[in-house]
Amino acid sequence: MGMKDQFQEKSEQFQQQARQRAQQGKEQLQNRGRRRDEDTDEQRRRRESEERFDQDYDV
Repeated sequence: MGMKDQFQEKSEQFQQQARQRAQQGKEQLQNRGRRRDEDTDEQRRRRESEERFDQDYDV
């Protein structure tokens, strides 16, 4: 295997690693967005539950 072949193979490995890292980064951003949505939904549900509780006992 010549130097040119080794360089080509190494270059392809770096490109593959870069694609994998980009994909992982994309997935992390999507998961972070989902988690944030779930957190706000949970906070909204808890607040609504507390408001209903307060309304029930304000009588």
